[in-house]
Amino acid sequence: MKRLKAMITELKSSTSIQDKNAEDLIRQYIFYSPKMPLRLHQEQILATSKAFTLPVADTYFTGAELTINCFSWGNGKTKILLTHGWASKAADFFELITELQKLDDVEIIAFDAPGNGSSESEFSNLMLYAESVKSIHENYAKVDVIIGHSLGCMANVIAIQESEIQSKLLISIAPLIRLKENFEQSMDSVNIPATAKANFFKNFSDEFPVAVDYFNLEELYTLQNKLPHFLAYDKEDHISPYAYLKPFLDKNQTIEAKTYEGAGHYKILKSPEVIADVVAKIKSTI
Repeated sequence: MKRLKAMITELKSSTSIQDKNAEDLIRQYIFYSPKMPLRLHQEQILATSKAFTLPVADTYFTGAELTINCFSWGNGKTKILLTHGWASKAADFFELITELQKLDDVEIIAFDAPGNGSSESEFSNLMLYAESVKSIHENYAKVDVIIGHSLGCMANVIAIQESEIQSKLLISIAPLIRLKENFEQSMDSVNIPATAKANFFKNFSDEFPVAVDYFNLEELYTLQNKLPHFLAYDKEDHISPYAYLKPFLDKNQTIEAKTYEGAGHYKILKSPEVIADVVAKIKSTI
């Protein structure tokens, strides 16, 4: 968090936000995922896990192969994968993991995406999340149930659509729908001017094979009728606004969506009602 705070201070105080150094700083600010220390209960649940590592290719930042830290609980037949959101980690699913452990014949798998939690990498991006999901499915276990939160939801969709993953159930909790608008929200919060934002998006298109507009689930999603999909959200979520979610749900009406008033974007992961519904959906599937 100290590094992120330093970036924000420098961005807000910069008088030359459009020079080359500022461009680099904006890029670092967007792709740096702040790390929150583990709390005692999170340390304790990780201590009860089977820890292992897997390779993930970093195609766009370093061109190297990274290592992600993974954790699993149980050794049952049904494999449940948890994909965390931005600036998060496997242990942030503590409450859900605790309840999932009560199910019969399951193995719960979670990971820290590159640049998040305990996994290596200076920076992170959506594709590193998606490649992590693919790596678990290809190198560790064929996953039956995939659960994501926030950016992790978009990563799950990309991974499923780009690979051979044949899951039985997809669950999205407070999903991020539009990546570009999320970036804009982050830049607006530190008063980055429109011209500097435009430069960032141009540079994004040069660095990645697609423009940032590509990462919009309303257009990207092709899983309609291909697998059951349960989606939990809060209409007052300011990180993933309902104004973006509604057109997505209108277009994909086979998704079973439920709103949880007052759950928020982050606290929704701790909501007893959300967790109970998630567990019920898994029980009815397996």
